[in-house]
Amino acid sequence: MDDDLRTDPSEPVGRAISTAQAGRRVVSATELFADKHEIEIHHGDAIYRLRLTRAGKLILTK
Repeated sequence: MDDDLRTDPSEPVGRAISTAQAGRRVVSATELFADKHEIEIHHGDAIYRLRLTRAGKLILTK
């Protein structure tokens, strides 16, 4: 697995900026989830659910 794709919401902002400068869009989990524990991602004809567990893990399901 590519370590650059892992996102830890507790990482310092400096790392996020340097990753963004490498040409990738960086979105923090805090910004993505706001006050929710689950979001829907629409991709093509499919809807995926991204959940944030109590342990701080991310689970993506179709």
